[in-house]
Amino acid sequence: MSRARRFARGVIRALVALVVVLVLLVVGVLFWANMVMRGERDAAIDAWTDPGVSIRSTDHSIVMTPTGEASGEGLVYIPGARVDPYAYMYVLSGAVTEGVTVVITKPTLNLAFFDQRPLDTFTADAPEVSSWAVGGHSLGGVRACQLADSPEVAGLVLFGSYCANDLSDSRMPVLSISGSADGLSTPEKIAEAAPLLPQSAVFVEIEGLNHAGFGSYGPQSGDGVGTVSRSEVRTELAELLREFFAR
Repeated sequence: MSRARRFARGVIRALVALVVVLVLLVVGVLFWANMVMRGERDAAIDAWTDPGVSIRSTDHSIVMTPTGEASGEGLVYIPGARVDPYAYMYVLSGAVTEGVTVVITKPTLNLAFFDQRPLDTFTADAPEVSSWAVGGHSLGGVRACQLADSPEVAGLVLFGSYCANDLSDSRMPVLSISGSADGLSTPEKIAEAAPLLPQSAVFVEIEGLNHAGFGSYGPQSGDGVGTVSRSEVRTELAELLREFFAR
């Protein structure tokens, strides 16, 4: 066999091996991304049956609207990585009963950073809303920070999260809600990233709240132990969002 033929066969084998590795890598990522932390059934039922909240599901979002008087304000909420979007319905339902419309996104591959759809994909689900804030939990909050420079965004709310991009020169209202027992977005990490937010940003730490407590999907690896009840979190978030939108 000639040297040229041996070289060509070697190149082909290397390319085949590379393709196999890439395919296995893609399959592995897809498998991991679809191992979603499911929302707890009882919390979802409580949200669906709340007389103050109307819920409908689209192919890209969960739209929660108040059945009573609406404030005209809305929040596009981006879930954390591999967390079932339905897991956030209960803890956010208190804000909806206060008049705020909440649109929970269904991220591409369950990962916010893969979701490059524009914000109006979700705001279009509630055309009656006149003023929009964007927010999210954990990785969803990081993505929300990236969307915060959209001209249609009037505010940013972080739930156990922090920004990776610099918004320190922005004049928009920002609310950062954290938990004292959060083992992932720890109080120290929140503090370290604080200079990326405007000086007017409001920081609120909920005592006893861990990372998974921002939703209803059970324990999460690496998290702290939460000591605050689900209903208490719902009430606290409702009050904080009411004050934020009343600014």
